[in-house]
Amino acid sequence: MNAPSLQPVLEHVGISVSAISGVLAARGKRIDLFGVVVLALVTAFGGGTVRDVLVGDVPVVWLRNPDYLLNATLTALAAFFVVRLRHLPRAALLVADAFALALFTMIGTRKGVSLELSASVAVLLGVVTGVTGGILRDVLTGEVPLVFQPEIHLYATAALLGAIAFVALRAAGVAEPLATVAGAASVLSLRLAGIRWKISLPVFEPR
Repeated sequence: MNAPSLQPVLEHVGISVSAISGVLAARGKRIDLFGVVVLALVTAFGGGTVRDVLVGDVPVVWLRNPDYLLNATLTALAAFFVVRLRHLPRAALLVADAFALALFTMIGTRKGVSLELSASVAVLLGVVTGVTGGILRDVLTGEVPLVFQPEIHLYATAALLGAIAFVALRAAGVAEPLATVAGAASVLSLRLAGIRWKISLPVFEPR
């Protein structure tokens, strides 16, 4: 698959997974169907919206491409009815969120590189794209965002290291699709390992 066609694919997959995580986060909150769809859309588009506004790429990507909005809406509706019929453990939300984090981190980082921004800014865009949708989702459901929880188990850290891996691989001349797969795999592996073995950064506590 060539590089120009990879970004829309990443966007669609990331949007679908994020919409599902938004629906899963609404479970048990007594939110009606409309509210669940709104929560899914915020989760799917929050990071990309902030990213595009920061770089001045407006209208933001999901306003320019109605297929993205249709994707998120249909995914949210399908997930809503599936989750109502079948109980899914909290681990399902964490895993869906980990996949969304990996995909959106790569989307943001790739965009920074394509705009020829500095490596550090490209990495920052990747992290912002990866974590912002989840932050907005958790705030709207009255939860402490995953990225700010005391035992976060490599959330933003996974996004940061995966974005750095992508930028470093591209600087070394690795093809963009391969660098994308490696970067996304890094984010996903670190996040899932953090969840599985409860790996966390040191917590700042006064003596």
